[in-house]
Amino acid sequence: MPLSSGSLVTETLGFDGGRRVSAYVPASAPAAVVYAADGQLTAPWGRLLETGNLPPVLVVGTHRVDDEVRRIQEYVAGTSNAEFSFDPKLFAAHESFFVDEVQAWVRKRFDVSFPRRRTAVYGASAGGELALAMGIRHPEIYGTVLCASPGGGYRPSSTLLPPLPNTYFVFGRDEPFFQENALRWAEALRNAGADVVSRQRDGAHGDPFWREEFREMVAWAFAPRPAEEGASARER
Repeated sequence: MPLSSGSLVTETLGFDGGRRVSAYVPASAPAAVVYAADGQLTAPWGRLLETGNLPPVLVVGTHRVDDEVRRIQEYVAGTSNAEFSFDPKLFAAHESFFVDEVQAWVRKRFDVSFPRRRTAVYGASAGGELALAMGIRHPEIYGTVLCASPGGGYRPSSTLLPPLPNTYFVFGRDEPFFQENALRWAEALRNAGADVVSRQRDGAHGDPFWREEFREMVAWAFAPRPAEEGASARER
């Protein structure tokens, strides 16, 4: 049985002289959207969501650059340290692209727009840091952060103020550095009152558990929550 009958769409937007973005378009009209980092890898995972009882989900992924240093500078809202020099200007430019230009493209290209409770952001490794930054900095847009094995350049501030996104962390048993970063964020968000899931899987950094967990993460992101029922009725 085929996994899906959806389609993958890739176009080039104007950012940075031309940056590609891919979208997995489900077979039925989408009921929710996941924005993702490293889109050449993550957008095709939308096929995994078309089995079972999930609502149709649009998965939109911005492509990463080949230069790993540049990728981290675009993704991580950090500051310079002894190990790495972050670049606030590159981060801010990419943030504007990710938040504004890509969402405008989605509205125009697919004629859809979703409230925050039906909008999630996903990333792994440095992309996980990007997902966290987008959720913390733009909680009015992204209701849920789906974060796999985040790096340590972006760390929670001493004060996290509501509204905060619901957040799902997954990390490998054999990647202690990334496990530590995920648990640091999970504790900070829980202490600030956010709804948080934290799961450990067998594996090391970049192992298949990222892809294997994706469907579970998305199912959790868009599961009904009693506290949101009133908001859901108003949005309909």
